[in-house]
Parts: sequence; structure tokens; C-alpha cells
Amino acid sequence: MTRLRCLVLKWVPHRHRHATSDQGLDANLRQGPILSFLVLLWLGLTGCAASDEPIKVQILGVPGAYELHRGGQPYRPNGAGAVAGSLASLKAHGANSIRTWHVGDGQILDDAHALGLSVSLCLDVGRERLGFDYNDEGAVAAQLQRFRQQVDRFKNHPALLTWIIGNELNLEARNPKVWDAVNEIAEMIHEVDPNHPVTTALAGLGAQDVELLRTRAPALDFYSTQVYGGIMGLDRAMDALGLTEPLMVTEWGTIGHWEVPSTDWQAPIELTSAAKAAQYIAGYEQVIKANPGRIIGAYAFLWGQKQERTPTWYGTLMETGDRTEAADALQYIWQGVWPSNRAPNVSSIRLAGQTGNQSVVGVAGMHLQADVVALDAENDALTYRWTVLPESQAKEIGGDLEVVPAPVPNLISPPIDAKVDVLMPSQPGAYRLFVEVLDDAGGVGHANLPFYVRGKD
Repeated sequence: MTRLRCLVLKWVPHRHRHATSDQGLDANLRQGPILSFLVLLWLGLTGCAASDEPIKVQILGVPGAYELHRGGQPYRPNGAGAVAGSLASLKAHGANSIRTWHVGDGQILDDAHALGLSVSLCLDVGRERLGFDYNDEGAVAAQLQRFRQQVDRFKNHPALLTWIIGNELNLEARNPKVWDAVNEIAEMIHEVDPNHPVTTALAGLGAQDVELLRTRAPALDFYSTQVYGGIMGLDRAMDALGLTEPLMVTEWGTIGHWEVPSTDWQAPIELTSAAKAAQYIAGYEQVIKANPGRIIGAYAFLWGQKQERTPTWYGTLMETGDRTEAADALQYIWQGVWPSNRAPNVSSIRLAGQTGNQSVVGVAGMHLQADVVALDAENDALTYRWTVLPESQAKEIGGDLEVVPAPVPNLISPPIDAKVDVLMPSQPGAYRLFVEVLDDAGGVGHANLPFYVRGKD
């Protein structure tokens, strides 16, 4: 398939705010319609240079001294998994690559290429925990054929960096034939596309999983792992496993909801945005950056927003696209400099003078005071948004779809500030108090606290 390589010109006028948001980029086009029209007209008249030649990607070196090369040059992917519509802000923060969880129609490749981002493209391999049966030879063969068509379609795309065969296939997997299928897919990719290396993304990095990959999927070019709080021990795990294969970290970030302390009613206690930013930096500097010859690249999770136990646990952006402290931390990681205007720093939240670790309990109809500690490096005026949601009862694993609980209205009394009065819901049960602290430059700090409401005596 012939792909197009285009020269893209972008005029960026002076901006006072939202310098890293998609909305800001859209505003630029509105402010410069004549120049935008001329650029598009020029592209239409001159066309794009067509090329059938893929950009060859290789892993070179020896155990402990591996290096990814792209187009004959050393290339270290530093990026994130990204949601649709967030690539421009990801690039503006300094990332050079993205990873996906499925192939789709290929639009993500085109969008990434237009921004100069490479793509580790994931084939959405059937998961045993979601019902795929690896004893069903017909289903396995049909899956292989479907992937052959996808690989053949996108193998020469100039944005393509690596192929990821499935995401966390080891989660609740009991049938080792899944790794036979992974090996078949890897062999097929090498046949159809000899120019891009192949991996699979594991949840964690356990001895049994590594042994299964070594014995049943030897066609893989490198291994990939997804670790959260566990990233701080990843280098020690590699040592304990005697791992000589090159490794990529395809998800990392905050501490996972399964790794943190919980309340008496088993509600996980989420880090504040300030603590999350510190976790991102520590994981990167102490492990990923510190092992360049063993870890050949890394993708943070998540550039965007999603519900997973809470609406704020893993996203580095808010639903509005505003950037959190974790997004600022990733810019520091990728560029070596902080944003000129940093998101508000939110370090603690309390309800009735207690933290989440103290398992706060209220009585239906009671009024309790909440407070948050928030600072702003530039002394910007801050706006506070407080919300109460029922505690999510989701039990999904592996990032499967969850629904955001509906907010409980009319519980926060004005004035809405760093201290507010919270009315305990009339219905007993588990809840969570959220606060967002916004500056006037597109930055948001946040925190939340689980609490329990019991009925009146």
C-alpha cells in the first residue's frame, strides 16, 4: 500500500494560555484563516511525495546494551498511550511516540505521522478472560488471517514503529496455547513485514510468564511489560529473572488501584495529583532512564482521561483536556523543563479533619467540613470544584470498560473554596468526595477521599 509523506506547515501565533491543549491549536487556526488557507492550497497544488519504502526498525546490541534503531539511527520511544483527539497536546509536551490497543482504520497512524510521532501498533488479540477459546482451532486461524490483512495493510506506513501482539494476554489466562498463537502471529508478521520488530505486552513480569514466552513464543523480538507501583522494583525483577531479552515498558505511571491501601470497606485510596506527579518522575528516573541498555523505550499511561475505579486515577488530562500535575511531570521527563505555568499543586484532602487512610464515616444528613491543601507556583487565582460520587462498584480488570457513577447533587454548600461544607447523602453506603483545583492557564490539581455513610440511629 502506497503511503503519503507530506510536509506540514503550522503557524503558531502568540498565545497567553492553553499552550498545550487541542483547543489552543484549534484557536490558532481560527486566528489565522488566511495563512491556513494558503498552506492548504499549497499542499493541494504541490501534493505529497509518495513512497512505498518503509522505515526499517531494528533492535541492535547485546544483552544489557540494546538499542532501538529507526531508519538507521538510534531511536528511543518516549511517549504514552493516548486517547483520540489528544495527540497534538502529547506532541507539544515533548513525546515522540504513542502506543495503541487496537489497529482500527489506521487513522491514528496518519494523525501521528502528521505530528512526527511514531506508533507502536497493537493487534487486539482475543483474551481468554473475555471468552476467546484457544482450543478452537477455527477461531485461532480466523484471528491469524484477520491480523495478516491488517499487517499487510499498514506495514509500510511511515509512522509504524513496532507491532504489539495483544495486551495483557496473561491476565487470568490458563490455556498456554495463547502463547502458541502469539508465536504464530509473530512469525506471520516477520514474513509479511520484516521491517518492524514484534512484542507482546504482559501485565507485570512474572517468572512463569517469561518462561512461557521463551518456550512457546520464541519469534518475539523483545518483551514488553506494564507496571505501575511495581515499576520501582522492575530492575530487580529483571535481575531475578536473569532477563537477557530487550524490554519495553508499554504502560507505567501512578500506583495501581490494586496496589494501594484501602478503607475498612475496601475502597482504594487514590494518590493526590502531586503524589502522582512524583511517582511518574521517580519511576522514570530511577528505573526507566537508569537502565537504557535493557529498557529500550517506555509509554506512560494515560495521555487522556478514562474511568477506571475513579475518573481521575490514571489519566494525565481531565475530561475537558486540561492538564494535570502528572502531565506537567511528563513534560519534564520528555523535555527536561517544566511548563512555564504549572498546574496547581494539590497535596492533601481531608473530611472532618481526617484523611482517607482513617476510613472516614459520617451519618446521613450530617454536615462535615472538607478541606484541600493547594498551592500554585505562579500565584494564579484558583477555582475549586467539589463533587460527591457513589463509590464505583466496578470489578473489571485490565482496563475494561467501566461506567462513571452519577454525581449526587446538592451536597456542597457555598461558598465553594478550599474549605466547604459537605452534607452526608441520605442513602447509606460508600461514597467518594472529589475536588478539582483549577488555575487560569489550563492546569488542574486534584484529589479525592472515600467515605462511608451510615443511617441515622
